[in-house]
Amino acid sequence: MNASTDLRTDATGLVVSHPGILGGTPVFRGMRLPVQTLFDYLADGLSLDYFLETFEGLTREQAQAVVRLGGKRIAAGLKE
Repeated sequence: MNASTDLRTDATGLVVSHPGILGGTPVFRGMRLPVQTLFDYLADGLSLDYFLETFEGLTREQAQAVVRLGGKRIAAGLKE
């Protein structure tokens, strides 16, 4: 397998998936932090500020962009 063909990236470049990184779980680019963790924190009623304090190195802009991306994907799925 070619490492470059194994890497999958969303359109914004913020989220990547690679079999060698957490078994292909979508993560924030440059981190081993699953994107799902952000949504889990928010779903559990925890604040974005708390999430960002817990996972240093991730910016507010990155987290907000991923939340927006998730919303857009849900909306697009409902239109199909």
